[in-house]
Amino acid sequence: MTAKSKITISRRTLLAGASGTLIASRAWAQQPAEVKVGLLVPISGLYARPGTVMREGAEMAIDHINTQGGIKALGGAKLKLVVLDSGDTTEKAKNAAQRMVAQETDLVAASGAYLSSFTLAVTEVTERANLPMLTLSYSDLITERGFKYVFQTAATAGSQAKQALPQLIKLAETASGKRPKTVAILTDNTGASIASAKAMREGLLAENQLQLIVDETFTPPLADATSLVQKIRSAKPDLLFFLPTVISDAKLLLEKMNEFGLGQGKIPTISFGIAIAEPDMLQTVSPELLQGVLTCVASWGAKGHEALIAELKTRYKEPWMTQNAISTYGDMWVIKDALEKAGKADRVAVGEALRTMDGGPSKYYPLGEIKFDEKGRRVGAGMTIVQWQTGIPVTVFPPELALAKPFWPKS
Repeated sequence: MTAKSKITISRRTLLAGASGTLIASRAWAQQPAEVKVGLLVPISGLYARPGTVMREGAEMAIDHINTQGGIKALGGAKLKLVVLDSGDTTEKAKNAAQRMVAQETDLVAASGAYLSSFTLAVTEVTERANLPMLTLSYSDLITERGFKYVFQTAATAGSQAKQALPQLIKLAETASGKRPKTVAILTDNTGASIASAKAMREGLLAENQLQLIVDETFTPPLADATSLVQKIRSAKPDLLFFLPTVISDAKLLLEKMNEFGLGQGKIPTISFGIAIAEPDMLQTVSPELLQGVLTCVASWGAKGHEALIAELKTRYKEPWMTQNAISTYGDMWVIKDALEKAGKADRVAVGEALRTMDGGPSKYYPLGEIKFDEKGRRVGAGMTIVQWQTGIPVTVFPPELALAKPFWPKS
C-alpha cells in the first residue's frame, strides 16, 4: 500500500468517525431534556386538602424517579410535574382539562382528578386529545365508555363493594358471634358513592343475605344531619354503610350520631372512600368518636411502604399515607415505565405502552398486576380496609398488607 492510499484511508476513517459522532450527538440532542407529566387535582375549594396530598405523592415519585436516573430510554430525561387545579365543581374540572390540553400540548400523560364526577368530565376532554389519563377514582362508569386513553388503577366501586362485603360480614360474625341481617345506606350523591351504593342495592346485599331497611341520599355540603340520623335511630340496622366524601359532612353526621346515642360503635359504621380517614378529621372530631370506624378504600399506606410513609411524614408533616398519596405516587412510576416501553416522549406511544404493559405484581396499589384490561382497568385490582384505632386509621385488610389486626366495635 502506498503512502498516498494510506492517507486516503485514514481520511475516510476520520470522516466516518466524525460522521458517526455527529449522528450520535444529533440523536442525543433530539432526546428531550425533560418530559412533562400532568396532575389535574383540586388545589382550591372544598376538596383542596386531598388534592394537595395527591400533589405531594406525585412530587415524591418524580423526585425519586429523577434521582434514580430519569427515563433511561430517553437518555436520562427528567420528569417535570405540571400541576393544574380542577377546582371544586365538575364544570371547573372540565374547564381545567380543556386548558390543560390546549396550553400544555407537550404533556405525555396525566393523573387525576380525585372525585369520580370530576374524572368522568375530565376524561371526556383528555380522550379527545389522546392524552393518557391514570386515575384512582372509583366509578365503574369511568371505564365503561370504550375510551382508549383512560386507565383506572383502583378497583372500581362495584368491585370494591363485592370484595369488601363478605370480609365485613365475616369480621362482624367472628367478633360478635352473630351474623348481621339488616343494613342502612347513608350516601352523598357524588360519583363514587353512588357507584358503591348502586352495587349494593342491585344485588350485593341480597347475595350476602342482607336486608336494606334505610336508604338515604344527600347533596354535599350538609347543613343539618338531624333528619338523616333520626331515620337510622328509628330503624336500628345491624350495619350502617356511611358514604360521605366531604369531611365536614362526615363530621356533622358522626357528631349527630353520637348525640343520638348511635356513635362509638353502637351501630357498626362502614364507609367507602377516604373522607372518613383523612387527617383533617382529627381537627374537629375526637379520636373517641372515630374509634372502630372502618372504611373500604382503593389503596392505603401499608406493609412494604414504611419508608415512603416515613418520608411523607418528614417532608410534608402528613401523619399517615392516604390513598391519595400512595396511589398518585404509583401513577408516576407507571407513567415512567410506559415511557421506557414507548421509547419516546409521545402521548399516543405512551397510551399504547400502557395498553400493552405487563409490569408484574403491583407495588403501590393493593394486589393485582401493573397491567390493564381492554376497558383500561388494572388487572386483579384489590382493595384495602382501614380502621380507626387509637387516633390513627391503619390498614387491617388484606392480611398480607395489614399493619394491624381489625376489631369489631363493641355495642
